[in-house]
Amino acid sequence: MSYLKKFISFYKPYRLLFAATVICASVSTLAALALPLCIRYITTEVLTASAAGPLPLILRTSVIMLVIIIVQVICGVFYDHRGHAMGAMMERDMRNELFNHCQRLPVQFFDNQKTGALMSRITNDLLNLAETCHHGPEFIFISLTSFIGAFIILFRIDARLTLTIFAVLPLMVIYTVFFHGRLRKAYRESREKIGELNASLEDTLSGIRVVKSFTNEDLEDKKFRRANETFSKGRINIYRNEAYYYSVMEFFFVPLVTAVVVVTGGLLISHSSLSAPDLIVFLLYIGYLTSPLTRVAQQVGMYQDGIAAFIRFMEILETPPEQINNEPHEYSQQNKFNGHIVFDNVSFRYGTDLENVLENINLDIKPGESVALIGSSGAGKSTLCSLIPRFYEPCSGRILLDGEDISGIDLQTLRNNIGLIAQDVYLFNGTVTENIGYGKPGACADEIINAAKMANAHDFISALPKGYDTQIGQRGIKLSGGQRQRLSIARAFLKNPPIIILDEATSALDYESEQVIHDCIESFMKDRTVLIIAHRLSTVRKAKKIFSISGGNIEEKILPEIDTLE
Repeated sequence: MSYLKKFISFYKPYRLLFAATVICASVSTLAALALPLCIRYITTEVLTASAAGPLPLILRTSVIMLVIIIVQVICGVFYDHRGHAMGAMMERDMRNELFNHCQRLPVQFFDNQKTGALMSRITNDLLNLAETCHHGPEFIFISLTSFIGAFIILFRIDARLTLTIFAVLPLMVIYTVFFHGRLRKAYRESREKIGELNASLEDTLSGIRVVKSFTNEDLEDKKFRRANETFSKGRINIYRNEAYYYSVMEFFFVPLVTAVVVVTGGLLISHSSLSAPDLIVFLLYIGYLTSPLTRVAQQVGMYQDGIAAFIRFMEILETPPEQINNEPHEYSQQNKFNGHIVFDNVSFRYGTDLENVLENINLDIKPGESVALIGSSGAGKSTLCSLIPRFYEPCSGRILLDGEDISGIDLQTLRNNIGLIAQDVYLFNGTVTENIGYGKPGACADEIINAAKMANAHDFISALPKGYDTQIGQRGIKLSGGQRQRLSIARAFLKNPPIIILDEATSALDYESEQVIHDCIESFMKDRTVLIIAHRLSTVRKAKKIFSISGGNIEEKILPEIDTLE
């Protein structure tokens, strides 16, 4: 019921448009039902009218039929056009809400999700759901109006012949229910396979350079072919069930109903219990009785896609977002921390069934102090730093910032005061200006250029084909590693936070590029609290304190004791 209420809530902003489309769909169907009655009227009256009477009668009825057709067209165009527009607007609203919620989910959620599968939920799933939003109510109202209207008209003409038709309809209903279950299962399996196919495709395309470097194109081709073959078999299963259902309904049951009406009607006419015009009208109305059932096969796929899409939509919406404290906070006014960070008996693990990565960590970093974290890969250095901006929440203990538990600080305020410069630089597909300006939305050109100069990036940017307006490609692929790193530092400079986290920011660079980065970082580190995760001695020597993490524990090291670093 909660899902149903949520689904109905998306109609609320468009309730007047929804009512108009439903009314137009019903009027269009009623108009279609009226046309056979006009035909019956003409045939009956013409057969009984005098020699001079038929022409005015036919002309008068033809005008009525023309008006009915015009009304039907106007209503049909309206509910088809505006109904689809309503579905598109609801799709937009759902996609906005889903994307907004995704951005507020904890990092751990994305650690357990495939990017391709998430993209499929935000795009393909909601596209299918939009079709259901429009066609679902439309199909229900049109089918009910058509079926009930046709039944009432036929029953008033001849109840015996109408009941004869209903002797066949139960068989059609049973057949429909049987194949509805099979189609529902087939569509559910197909949706699961398309999600796996999208995830495989996204994984291969994102890592195309790794694929090419290992010359594993054939391996990836085989993996994709397997996923594609599985998806293809699922689609074939859908088409097989649709064929068995739709073809049997269209080419067996509908002709059977027609045959029953013709035979029974012929017998009634022979006994003068039914007129020929009434039999003609019965034959015209058969389609209005059977079409709702024959169209079920066409609608089942849409309904199943829509229902499954909405369930997947709700699964994400029901995932708890990050714990954000939106109440006013004293730091949100001045928007700057001093940078005093304290880890008070902090422990952390990535899952309830996993061992602790960090165990009872106690660490006191004074404002403006530079601290280095060393240790083997997987020791927990990056994890420890990820706890400060609350990418993850400690399992026990607490982290204090200027004496305040960070769990009680507004999340946006907290992260606005932290700058992260990582080894794996992520740049967006866009211009140099857009990527540097990401550190401070709304920054003017002079601020962006000044940040680039501080990061020793202005010279190489100026040498680019379009300077600061140069498109750098997805993840900055058109730039070298050192250039990408300098843009990320310029982005952090523009943000100008009091706390800096350097997560192996220079480990992947050559010596010359590393020296350039060190120079600009060193000037940026002044009067800021800095946490340095590094393997190289040259980087660690800039720190006032060095802490070693091993086995989830931490201990302070004296610089002369550091002989080798991994």
